[in-house]
Amino acid sequence: MVQRAYLILLFCIITCQIHAQLCQGSLGDPVVNITFGAGPNPGPPLAGATTNYQFVATDCPNDGYYAVRNQTSDCFGFTWFSLYADHTGDPNGYFMLVNASYQPSDFYVSTVNGLCPGTVFQFAAWIINMNLPHICNDTAIKPNLTFRIETTTGDLLGSYNSGDIPSTFMPVWKEYGFFFQTPPGVSSVVIRMTNNAPGGCGNDLALDDITFRPCGPDIGVSINGQPGDTANICYGKNNSYLLNSMIASGGYANPAYQWQLSTDNGTTWADINNATDSIYSRPQSPAGNYLYRVTAAERDNINNPICRVDSKVIGIYVNPLPQINLQNNAIVCGNDSIILTVNGAQTYNWTGPDNFTSADSTIDIPNPPISYSGEYYVTATTAKGCTSSDSTNIFVYPAAFANAGSDVTICEGTSTELTGAGGVSYSWSPTTGLSSPASSTTSASPSDTTAYILTITDSNGCKANDTVNVNILKKPVADAGPDKTIFEGQPVTLTATAAGTSVYYSWSPMYNINDPSLLQPTVSPAQDTTYTLTVSSSVGCGTATDQVFVRVFQKVIIPNAFSPNGDGINDTWNIQKLDTYPEADLYVYNRFGQAVFHSKGYNKPWDGTINGKHLPLGTYYYLIDLKNGLPKLSGWVVILY
Repeated sequence: MVQRAYLILLFCIITCQIHAQLCQGSLGDPVVNITFGAGPNPGPPLAGATTNYQFVATDCPNDGYYAVRNQTSDCFGFTWFSLYADHTGDPNGYFMLVNASYQPSDFYVSTVNGLCPGTVFQFAAWIINMNLPHICNDTAIKPNLTFRIETTTGDLLGSYNSGDIPSTFMPVWKEYGFFFQTPPGVSSVVIRMTNNAPGGCGNDLALDDITFRPCGPDIGVSINGQPGDTANICYGKNNSYLLNSMIASGGYANPAYQWQLSTDNGTTWADINNATDSIYSRPQSPAGNYLYRVTAAERDNINNPICRVDSKVIGIYVNPLPQINLQNNAIVCGNDSIILTVNGAQTYNWTGPDNFTSADSTIDIPNPPISYSGEYYVTATTAKGCTSSDSTNIFVYPAAFANAGSDVTICEGTSTELTGAGGVSYSWSPTTGLSSPASSTTSASPSDTTAYILTITDSNGCKANDTVNVNILKKPVADAGPDKTIFEGQPVTLTATAAGTSVYYSWSPMYNINDPSLLQPTVSPAQDTTYTLTVSSSVGCGTATDQVFVRVFQKVIIPNAFSPNGDGINDTWNIQKLDTYPEADLYVYNRFGQAVFHSKGYNKPWDGTINGKHLPLGTYYYLIDLKNGLPKLSGWVVILY
């Protein structure tokens, strides 16, 4: 009686749906799924199916032809839609592109095998009217399709007429389908698609994804104690859960169940052993995503998967507990920092000694007191609300103390003793100028001011630092500068330099000098003189001396006239003190630039002649090079008679 009621209900569903007779209950997985394949254009001719149409490899088939394409565009003056993917959105997926023949005829006939006998199936296919609206002056022929399911001997099992498939402003895939039932013992059927409209302007379509799926009564499923279709739980908690199912009234006469599990987000499903009741007690499981559904069929068909229909999918999401990675420096000195780090979760809650709390993943407590010794606890929580806890023990030693002594100031080249305190081992740095850098006491003799850092380690292994500065007072350095050369009566500045910390200067001898306390005084000695510079430290770091020699040349007195007339008065050009320069070169030139006299040294004064002949009265020009590095002497002399 229940089976008869189910058949009456099924008949009503098949005959009473006007536009689409798709399954209103539960569907099974596709037993047949004809997708036409995928690949580059053009696709191959139909395989395993027949048609009254001819195959072409072009993009836009003419009347009575079909193509297999993954896209089509710009057909017939842009009167067709351009498609760039199949029904599923796959840009490489093929679909069948049909331009109707002038006479109504079958355009797709194929035998489908492997169906379950005595089972209700939903047949469905996806169709697009390829014609844009308003073509052919709004008289375009619309596809009108009849779908027939027949036995291989020609008996009709069911049919459905789409009616005129209207054009749309955008390309829209629409699913058309209906129900039929395979007779007992029948597992193969013939699908026949007929275009009832004539060819001409319009009546062009695309076909994709022909499916056969078992159809049965609605199967409701739920998770016990959960309001929705999913349950988020934490690993280690009670994640067993009862899964419930119920077949709608008027369903199978003798229903059977098989629960299935998918651990790859529904890509594949596997039967669960011994899970054949309407209620399934899910066992505890590791963290992961678990999808469940129940499949159902008449008991005689339950062992054949193609006879089953499937419930909706329910999910149990077992979230992992946070894997706490807790790190710490277990023994801490009071002048260091307590460092605690944790990761593996989203939020953290710390508690510890002396009312310590924190919500950070990294804890840094500088200079902790001894009262911070003890157990630190952390509770970590993931974004899904799963928690784990851990703890660690911290021991705080008293802070170490280092004393490197007071700063000291010494003279360059001397040493001082540094004495440290506070530890059982010592280390001084830098080691430059130290006699014992690993001892508490060391002799320091740096060449420049140096900050020495003392690092001590106490009996608890705690370290501390202190710094002592050894300030260096530079010793005096004297440089009296280069020797000088002057003419008698000329001044010259001594270009001395000096260095040292807090120095002062003095020169000796102190005569013919403008200020003997200046570093670069001016001197004008009357004869050769050696001056001594003394640089003295005002802070007790000694003295330094250096000397400079000032060579004083005699001043040459050059008359500017003489009268070589033999009267015994000024008969020669008598240049006084030129004879003290034995290397001197003397030239006399006439007004034409001709040399009229030359002398090396000046042992004999010039008598105004050239080659024994007296030169005429006039002005002559001289140039004297004393060969001592001083500027040359030049001027004029007049010969008078």
